[in-house]
Amino acid sequence: MAYGFDGKVVIVTGGTSGIGLATAKAFADESAFVFITGRRQEALDAAVTEIGGKVTGVRGDMGRLDDIDRLYDAVQQAHSQIDVIFANAGGGEFAPLGAISEEHYQSTFDSNVKGVLFTVQKALPLLRDGASIVLNASNVSAAGTPALSVYAATKAAVRSFARNWILDLKDRHIRVNAISPGVTDTAGLNQLFGGGEQAEGTKAYLAGLIPSGRVAQPQEIARSVLFLASDEASFINGVELYVDGGQKQI
Repeated sequence: MAYGFDGKVVIVTGGTSGIGLATAKAFADESAFVFITGRRQEALDAAVTEIGGKVTGVRGDMGRLDDIDRLYDAVQQAHSQIDVIFANAGGGEFAPLGAISEEHYQSTFDSNVKGVLFTVQKALPLLRDGASIVLNASNVSAAGTPALSVYAATKAAVRSFARNWILDLKDRHIRVNAISPGVTDTAGLNQLFGGGEQAEGTKAYLAGLIPSGRVAQPQEIARSVLFLASDEASFINGVELYVDGGQKQI
C-alpha cells in the first residue's frame, strides 16, 4: 500500500538501526526525502547506503541541542519545510532501584525526553501546517518492569507529550501521535538482553507472554509509523498505538 509520501520531507531520528532504520527505509521506498540521524559516522554511512533513495545522513546526538540545530540546518539547505517527524532516537539500560546512578538517570532522560522535546520544538519553524509528528514511546510505560523504571518513566513522558502537544499545535492542524512497540527483534534489544543465546532465550520467554506468540519485526513497527503519519490517519490525533501483539491488552 502506498501512503502518499512521494516528495515529502521526513525526519527520522535514530535512523541507523532497528525501528528507525526500518522506518527510514519504508519512507524512502515511498520516494520521500528522508533525513536520518545517528551518533556514529560509520553506522550512519552504512545506513544511508542500505536505505538508498533520497536519504541524507546527519551525524548527531539528539540529546544535544547543537546537534539538533545542525540537523535542521541541513534540512533547510535543501528544503523549505518538513512534512513528517518520527522522533525515534533513544534507548535505555537495566538498573534496579538502589543501583540507579545520576549518570544513568541523566543520560536516559536526555536521550529519551529532552531529545524528543527539542527535536520537535526546534522543528516548528520548518514544520508545515498540517504536518504529522510520530513519537516513539513503549509499552513498558503501561505496566511495571523490573530494573527498567527510569526507561519506563521516560516513555511515559513521551506518551504525555502527544496528549499535550495536540493542544499546543491545534491551530496549525499538526497531528501528534505515539507508537508504543513491544518486544521487537533489533540489535539494540539483543545487546540489552546480553547477546547470543541469552538474548534468544529471553526473547523466546517474552514471546510466550504475547498473544500473537512472537516478538515483532522492525518492519511491522515501521508500517504503523507510516500509517499514523499518512493522510489515511487524518482524524487520528493524540493516540498511543500499541504495536505489541496484544501484550498490554490482557
